[in-house]
Amino acid sequence: MKGPTLVIMAAGMGSRFGGLKQITAVDAQGHAIIDFSMFDAYRAGFRSIVFIIKHEIADSFKAAVGSRMEKYFDVKYVYQQLDVLPEGYSVPEGREKPWGTGHAVMCCRGVVNEPFAVINADDFYGAGAYKAMYDFLGAPHEAGEYAMVGYKLRNTVTENGSVARGVCDIENGYLADITERTHIEKRGDDAAYTEDGETFVPLSGDATVSMNFWGFSPMMLDELYARFPKFLDENLPKNPLKCEYFLPFVANEQLEEKKATVRILECNETWYGMTYREDLDSVKKAIADMKARGIYPEKLWD
Repeated sequence: MKGPTLVIMAAGMGSRFGGLKQITAVDAQGHAIIDFSMFDAYRAGFRSIVFIIKHEIADSFKAAVGSRMEKYFDVKYVYQQLDVLPEGYSVPEGREKPWGTGHAVMCCRGVVNEPFAVINADDFYGAGAYKAMYDFLGAPHEAGEYAMVGYKLRNTVTENGSVARGVCDIENGYLADITERTHIEKRGDDAAYTEDGETFVPLSGDATVSMNFWGFSPMMLDELYARFPKFLDENLPKNPLKCEYFLPFVANEQLEEKKATVRILECNETWYGMTYREDLDSVKKAIADMKARGIYPEKLWD
């Protein structure tokens, strides 16, 4: 039986960051955040990777990342393009924005046929997160039993601007509901979100949030595919250029329909990411500190 696969969403061009942040070096050896993710995943037991990218970055991404990983993983590529749409739909004139995380993962349908984890290419999740997810995916589960790594909000915000997070409501260790907050700002040890850009609502730093580290059965790919036309019908008339099909939306719908459960894998790791160019220095300092403490070798894979 084939082991769990790691799906890495790497199609974003990093508009707020100002460059192709998936391959931006965060240490003197030239490693990017994605290198640490794959290193942690390998140590946890993953041996198959699917990269979700765009054709526009394919050559540079394969040269910088993919080809190096073929020594350690079974590597596949999936392409998230704007025109990957159900029959009868077309890309709205002027649309450049990708369709969102739900659409990205949906593109894996027909390629991924085993339990799989999903991560963002530019987020540092911590070794413990990969171990917890691999252990979950490697155990027997029903098709509708999913998992999500849950982080404390205070461990996932940046000093340099706003972030988007899925804020979770948890009952008895399982996800009851997830609400996507697209503008959260740090407030000391806590945070606050806004929907209109003016009124801010406080959020506890202890709130559990999603960092898009999910564990699914292949059933999720069918659900994403089946629900996408309804999303387009409801959202294209209102917001044709910017609407996004978020992964948590589809997980939420299945929870409401009692079609699936999502076990929360609690994680006390600190997230590091490069939402903004100014985040780069803090990520480099964190990586250097973890190397000094022996969490990572100076050169990965040696």
